Amino acid sequence: MPNAAPSQSDVRRWRKYLAAERAEAAVYRDLASRRSGEERDILLALADAEGRHEQHWINLLGNDVGHPRTGDLRTRFLGLLARRFGSVFVLALAQRAESRSPYEADNDATDAMAADERIHEEVVRALAARGRQRLSGTFRAAVFGANDGLVSNLALVLGISAAGVDNRIVLLTGIAGLLAGALSMGAGEYVSVRSQRELLDATTPSPVTGDSVPFLDVDANELALVYRARGMTVTEATAHAAEVIGGRSIAPALRPQDHEAVGSALGAAVSSFCFFASGAIIPVLPYLFGAQGLAAVVISAVLVGLALLGTGAIVGLLAGASPLKRALRQLAIGFGAAGVTYLLGLLFGVSAG
Repeated sequence: MPNAAPSQSDVRRWRKYLAAERAEAAVYRDLASRRSGEERDILLALADAEGRHEQHWINLLGNDVGHPRTGDLRTRFLGLLARRFGSVFVLALAQRAESRSPYEADNDATDAMAADERIHEEVVRALAARGRQRLSGTFRAAVFGANDGLVSNLALVLGISAAGVDNRIVLLTGIAGLLAGALSMGAGEYVSVRSQRELLDATTPSPVTGDSVPFLDVDANELALVYRARGMTVTEATAHAAEVIGGRSIAPALRPQDHEAVGSALGAAVSSFCFFASGAIIPVLPYLFGAQGLAAVVISAVLVGLALLGTGAIVGLLAGASPLKRALRQLAIGFGAAGVTYLLGLLFGVSAG
């Protein structure tokens, strides 16, 4: 018995899937064109897999394929970012896109296609993790610096303004908070990252130690103590030490990326200073341009709110999570802190009056 002709809703859905697969394949090819070596091969393999999925929908549609459609807005946005930037942000967005595949609940998609999409999510997650690791040190300082500048200076400015002091004092207080906070953040970030790198340096095997191996007493096998101290059992340590002394193996060195994940101390300090200052200047802008009273407070809060939404969305994108949820969470936390300070300023202002 021949298969029944697909309904119009089926055709529309299959065409939508076909367009999405074509667009996603194009995204991966665009990303691959900006990569080399293993990453490029992996991205091209992902594009090939999307091509197999594309062929599945073409086969189902038959004569109903119609004219090529554009992908949905999300996939087209990914393609635009891939062509312009090819960055970790695109991979993070692609990771989230792969995690929301509709094939699990669609009987017209094969089990293999649904499984492919789950695996694609993990592949893209691993590729994005490399970029996240390269960004982690300086980017972490930048994001947290900007967020701290926004929230702390907004709270400071609103608290002082609510107390009813002159606008010039509010402006001077905001600028003082900007400079004090930026310097403090930069110095603290430098000390933190520098200390972390020094701790990692302390765990790096000394190159001089390797020169001592040919002169060790084979029977005493002192080298086994090194491996036991690193967590091996007595048997494992003895066997590995014997291999090293016999020239059949070498001791593993500390991976360079352990240091790269921490980032540069100076880079983190400068980034933290600049981004704290860029965040802290925003609440002060209305006062710099002469706004006063409640109008200045409202403008300052709106500007900071927009900036908090932006930083929250960026963190959400990099984490492969919902940008909207992260943005709203950032907004709620920032406004919560500033709101408490504003109420305290009102209270103290009334008390002083």
